[in-house]
Amino acid sequence: MPRYFYYSDIQTFLSESDDQIFGKLAGRDEYDSARTQKNAWTEEIVVMKQVLDAYKSESGWIAFEYTIPRIGKRIDVVLLLRERVFVIEFKAGEDEIKHADMDQVLDYALDLKNFHQGSADRMIVPILVPTENDQTSKICRLSHYDDGIYEPMVANKDSLGELICKVLEQDIPHINYNVALQDWVRSRYAPTPTIVEAASALYTQHSVADITRHEAEGEQLQRTTDYVMQVIRETKARRGKSICFVTGVPGAGKTLVGLNVAIQQSEQLTDGKRDLAVYLSGNGPLVAVLTEALARDKQRQEEEKGNKYYITAARREVSQFIQIIHRYRDQMLGKLRTPVRDGKIEIDPEKELRDKHAGYAEVENIAIFDEAQRSWDQEHLSGWLKRKKGFNDFPMSEGEFLIWSLDQRDDWAVIVCLVGGGQEINTGEAGIGEWVRAMNETFPDWKVYISNQLTDNEYAEGQVAEMLANHENVVFSPDLHLAVSMRSYRAESLSRMVHYLLDGDAEKVREVYKDIKERYPIVITRNIDKAKAWLKQKARGSRERYGLLVSSKGYRLKPLAIDVRCKPDTVHWFLDDANDVRSSLFLEDAASEFDVQGLELDWTCLVWDGDFRYTDGGWDYYEFNGGNRWNRIKKPERQAYQLNAYRVLLTRARQGMVICVPEGDNADVTRLPEFYDGTYLYLKSMGFEEL
Repeated sequence: MPRYFYYSDIQTFLSESDDQIFGKLAGRDEYDSARTQKNAWTEEIVVMKQVLDAYKSESGWIAFEYTIPRIGKRIDVVLLLRERVFVIEFKAGEDEIKHADMDQVLDYALDLKNFHQGSADRMIVPILVPTENDQTSKICRLSHYDDGIYEPMVANKDSLGELICKVLEQDIPHINYNVALQDWVRSRYAPTPTIVEAASALYTQHSVADITRHEAEGEQLQRTTDYVMQVIRETKARRGKSICFVTGVPGAGKTLVGLNVAIQQSEQLTDGKRDLAVYLSGNGPLVAVLTEALARDKQRQEEEKGNKYYITAARREVSQFIQIIHRYRDQMLGKLRTPVRDGKIEIDPEKELRDKHAGYAEVENIAIFDEAQRSWDQEHLSGWLKRKKGFNDFPMSEGEFLIWSLDQRDDWAVIVCLVGGGQEINTGEAGIGEWVRAMNETFPDWKVYISNQLTDNEYAEGQVAEMLANHENVVFSPDLHLAVSMRSYRAESLSRMVHYLLDGDAEKVREVYKDIKERYPIVITRNIDKAKAWLKQKARGSRERYGLLVSSKGYRLKPLAIDVRCKPDTVHWFLDDANDVRSSLFLEDAASEFDVQGLELDWTCLVWDGDFRYTDGGWDYYEFNGGNRWNRIKKPERQAYQLNAYRVLLTRARQGMVICVPEGDNADVTRLPEFYDGTYLYLKSMGFEEL
């Protein structure tokens, strides 16, 4: 995607004919925009020539349709003049000022300020221009956030020049800018996208470099993607079977690597034939949100081109390469002979025809399993199949069965396991050790490519290397580990700080937080209304999202109007705006660790219940019995799930969070203050500001 459709200095712009400028705009338009857009360009050119005639002797530059890579949006006009960046959004033929349009131009200004190096230390002036409206902003003032962004202003086609002149009359500080104004258009755009924005960008053929804020991040994502793609090529060439384990710190981009491999592979042709790849996740909310987001994006792009395109068709296209793992698994289960004989599963040829390439496997040569550590162990899968499917005595864990499913191919196969450490949050999740055991005992002929970090304690308690010691086909590579978190552009150390917090190491928490608090505020309160007000005050524009988070075991938050039994509709919760009561922005529905794992918000409020309490220098684990008391959780495995639940909840915010620990109620034995006070005092000792 080009950075702009047209760019020149002011003198060149004024000297070129309208037709010349229009021709350059149209020549860069890879979308072949509809006639309404082209008519708008014609008017914009005329208006901007009138505005800039007063500055024809000055150094300045103008860009039309300047692209913001993170979201694939284009700013109508960027004017660079006297060290200011004017962000101008035209609404040709419009005579009313719409709130959504004001948010749009502010969104552009925020993106430039936060992610564009040439804009970081400059004044950003967002102006909305409904060309036929009769109002013009009388006051030009900087935002109270004191970040160099003006409050959005309004002008029409006749008053735009006057408003720009008024802004230029105001004094600005004299500083040494990091990027010269004439180099602004070439300055690096360094975003930190949400997983939804990043997936959308990859789906529209952006590179991973486009969607990362630092060169190192883009390099590490591309390096890991390239390594996996090379494994695919080598495996296909030798007609073999391989499995890759990709590890990474929370928020490092494991899911992006998986999506990137699936999307890149979908574009690979051999003799006119595609070797298909499918991205599979057991995380239902993640799959639902990504599928709907990409489908909406696909529909929007087609309609911008003037094509009629139904959302159902878009969803169908996206679901070809993003799927819920359980459907894939159940499709293979449907091919098996029942009942199981002698503890071994077999294909029933009466149920499935054998394909000359795929054998009895599914059509994809490559299967990418996200959050592979969450696959079910044998006991849990067997019990579920018996209860739900009437399938008795199933002998395999989910991981082993998925490997077996790909092993049915007669040609070649590659499995990519995306592995998070310390993120198992539910009963029956086997962890990565079960995949490794299956490779050793059942599939010794498969070649294993693993991250050298898979030997850390967070993965199978550090026993992976020992488990693979006798496997003859193991390759260790640092390229399969993602070491830098992308999730929070304000606080790369957040994951480390949360690790210390959950370890009870207050001194190290204070040490890390001291370094990040200016960029990543964390505040605490005992009042849910104050917490909600803080969220609303922090978020700006239309794209910054906030929401309420709560542990799935937080059953005694009902007095705060939070009922964990009322599950949010995650698609609407994550994707819709504040006009929809199902949106996270309405602050009515709270999402649990199961709803948000793998996803993120800009700002969060974690409401902390009595299920996870800090007392006497350590954590206590509880589960509500549904009636009148909390029962202590004693099994270490279940304690680990509860700890990891809060690890997930504490790492969902990209820009900052508020933690609300209720005061409790002496008149309610299920909400006594002693259930909450220790936790609040512990958090307060971290140095988090009290609201």
